[in-house]
Amino acid sequence: MITILACTRLLNMAIALNQVHEIKPLTRPPRCNRQSFTQLDYKKMFDFSQSDLAQSLEDAFKFTYINRSFSTPCLSHSSSVEDDSTANSRIKIIAGHASPRVHALVIEVAIAMASGVNLEPASSGLGGAYFLHARNGKTIAVAKPINEEPMRSSIRIGETGFRESAAYLLDHDGFSGVPPTALVKFSHVEFDLNTSGSDEIETPPYKIASLQRFVDHESDAGDLGPSSFSVTSVHRIGILDVRLMNLDRHAGNILVRRGTESCGRGKAELVPIDHGFCLPESLDDPYFEWLHWPQALIPFNQTEVDYILNLDPFKDAEMLRSELPSIRESSIRVLILCTIFLKQATAYGLCLADIGEMMTREFHGGEENWSLLEKLCINAKAMLNKGLSEDSLDIDQVDEMPHFRNFLTKGGSMASLSFPVRNDDHDDKGISFGDMKDDEWRSFLEIFGKLLPKAFEQRKNMKFEECLGVQ
Repeated sequence: MITILACTRLLNMAIALNQVHEIKPLTRPPRCNRQSFTQLDYKKMFDFSQSDLAQSLEDAFKFTYINRSFSTPCLSHSSSVEDDSTANSRIKIIAGHASPRVHALVIEVAIAMASGVNLEPASSGLGGAYFLHARNGKTIAVAKPINEEPMRSSIRIGETGFRESAAYLLDHDGFSGVPPTALVKFSHVEFDLNTSGSDEIETPPYKIASLQRFVDHESDAGDLGPSSFSVTSVHRIGILDVRLMNLDRHAGNILVRRGTESCGRGKAELVPIDHGFCLPESLDDPYFEWLHWPQALIPFNQTEVDYILNLDPFKDAEMLRSELPSIRESSIRVLILCTIFLKQATAYGLCLADIGEMMTREFHGGEENWSLLEKLCINAKAMLNKGLSEDSLDIDQVDEMPHFRNFLTKGGSMASLSFPVRNDDHDDKGISFGDMKDDEWRSFLEIFGKLLPKAFEQRKNMKFEECLGVQ
């Protein structure tokens, strides 16, 4: 919610609304009658709770925010504007502009930039991250330039920002609590602060970055034991991580907030952040911090079951293709596959720990073995290429096939089973679906779906035997 004070500060910036609905700095602010401001509907402009505001913002506020100009304000539908070669710092939404909460965030950041507040580099993290503060010192947001990203197998450098935005878009109705996140373009803002004093390095005119609302918190999950966390918070983060195949859900990117009523009985609320390593281009070995927490063993409640069963992976895929066209089809197919896996496992009565373990690779005798999910996909691809039925291969036979990995990677007869290199100069490989034609992909999903009940039944039997102490 943007307050009247925030509104006033925004209007104290020199802005002009041109015919393509972008707010840009004026070379020379036009004179205007103050009476015109009384005609503005502030409630409609800044009350983001109204149901129809998202569309009105989409139509009227695809704007470029500016700063470092404090001339007399005037809103106009036609006026001269400066291009990107000017030295005024600006921020423009690239992806995520349909969310009113994103617009509210970017407006606050623009106001902070207008006051001349500098960026503060984060002291921890693998990639470049910068805090943006309001004039009163309150932290508003975290920006992560895509050219300062860390490297990870199956995630290309420069693409984690898309995934940060995708995680927010896919967190329908804020179910898992992902803070508002967008992909933005900063113009003439000094990042790379550690090199700002060098005469040899020229600051680029703009940078693409993910921008996420900063969440006030007391600690992260690593500072507390899991007994402090509510079952609901753990389940909701886990559901998101499974859908997105999060490769990096560790304690440091689960923030802890106390004193909220939503979790009840004094339990801490958990807030998931840092989703740059989700939606890999190929199946990988995810890391789920919550996997061995006791909450993951508790069955989903009815609200969680309803949420999962109502997920539409194909609708989500279309949304990503529309909102974030830079995300590759191979990553979108991983989303579809993992969502189907989650939905069917939930319908079968499996808990979060069951699902997470079936997605995670195991180590035996110093060797890494395929996860059950990967075995299912290998099996389904083999049957697709050989025209076999779902009963022709057993899941456990995959690891028994001699030199199976070498066979696949050297271009055997099952060509679509190849494991492409996922990053330059890296040996890590995984199962990718990006090279499959649409009809092959549909057939693969049909076979995959038929394999799931047997796999889930085996999982249940294994758990039953463990409870009985059967060796």
